[in-house]
Amino acid sequence: MDADYAETLALQALGFLADDPERLGRFLVLTGMGPAELRERAQTPQVLLAVLEHLMQDEGLLLVFAASSGIAPETIAPAHAKIEQMAGIGRAQD
Repeated sequence: MDADYAETLALQALGFLADDPERLGRFLVLTGMGPAELRERAQTPQVLLAVLEHLMQDEGLLLVFAASSGIAPETIAPAHAKIEQMAGIGRAQD
């Protein structure tokens, strides 16, 4: 998984959430962020990871995102792992 692709995918997922007030509202409630904080931190690894984790925890939402974006649902977990690796948050990947 390429770092740029992982970040692009996470930002695309954030856009997907932001396109629907209910989806975005649920994400904000679950993360404890407010709209202003989300705008400020949208491109940070922590927020990008939270977006991908949110999708991975809701299979229905993940499948809708994948279908609407033309991507395989299986690409979300490797993107998450790559962003973790880049941020030095997760364990090292081979």
